[in-house]
Amino acid sequence: MQDFTDQLAAIRSRVEEASRYLRIADLEARRPQLEAEASRADLWDDQDSARRITSEFAAVNEDLTLFSRLCADLDDVETLHELAREEGEDLLSAEIAQASAVLEAQLDDLEVRSLFTGEFDEGDAVCQIKSGEGGTDAQDWAEMLMRMYNRWADRRGFEVEITAVSEGTEAGLSSVEFILKGRHAYGLMQAEHGVHRLVRISPFNNEGKRQTAFSAVQVAPFFEEVANEIDIDEKELRIDTYRSSGAGGQHVNVTDSAVRITHLPTGLVTSCQNERSQHQNKDRAIQMMAAKLLDLERKKREAEIAGITGTQDNVGFGSQIRSYVMQPYQMVKDLRTDHETSQIEGVLNGEIEAFMEAWLRWTRARNSTD
Repeated sequence: MQDFTDQLAAIRSRVEEASRYLRIADLEARRPQLEAEASRADLWDDQDSARRITSEFAAVNEDLTLFSRLCADLDDVETLHELAREEGEDLLSAEIAQASAVLEAQLDDLEVRSLFTGEFDEGDAVCQIKSGEGGTDAQDWAEMLMRMYNRWADRRGFEVEITAVSEGTEAGLSSVEFILKGRHAYGLMQAEHGVHRLVRISPFNNEGKRQTAFSAVQVAPFFEEVANEIDIDEKELRIDTYRSSGAGGQHVNVTDSAVRITHLPTGLVTSCQNERSQHQNKDRAIQMMAAKLLDLERKKREAEIAGITGTQDNVGFGSQIRSYVMQPYQMVKDLRTDHETSQIEGVLNGEIEAFMEAWLRWTRARNSTD
């Protein structure tokens, strides 16, 4: 009979640690308060407040249910192990080993939660992908990145709301803006902020030569009510209206009322073209601008992270955070964390969690030594 005592003791210790970083005691005290607030008859008189309450209630229930299930599963495995030891039953070893492996994998995933320490890590993100150096290849690369994030979001159950698209001249995208919605969307997506470099045999080069292309990803935290948290002087905004054009149903619904807003003091730009009216597009673009301005103010206050998530001006050689090499060999490598893989097809199909986790661990280690 195989002895799993040490392995199960280690799992028990990790579950106890999870109780601390999930703040289980605080959540258990908070749940009845939220339950009472969520059941008020006048809850939806204030829609912003109602959304915050119901969202927090769902998150608290999710964490408590998850932790309860982990504890119950561990209790079951420990009981099975004790029974097997008493009866000297070797046939149960395989079942215990499998159940222990499942618990360890669940804890591996859960421990990423302990890496979220930022004020906005729990919430949504407003993102933009812009093609840089590399001509048509760079625009094609921007569209490949959008596809990568769409597939990753699908795996996590996140919603991607594309707000504006500018088609490339020959192929791909010149730029695309979108809001990523889901728990910890910003906490994860901030790892992608920066310039991404692609090296491959160009499908747009008749001579079949290798081409290097660059696209920049910009990420800021986003909240539906963020415009209430920062004052925007409309005299500092240039508001342009235009007719969206391009692939239509492939990306967004084509309208005659697209809006582009430029914040003149900072040069920040947001666009929206997928709402039904010009007024709605303007409101959404201002929401996104408020999110970016709030993020800019936060970065000014927190100078120690400006080097990690600051504005990226040069989208070309020497500025990349991650390289994706398809020829002459296959490798994706993050130049900040040194995390790498040869499974480039998997990465381009949305398997990017390992890079995000490596960045979160690198950021925590970096901040702890500052």
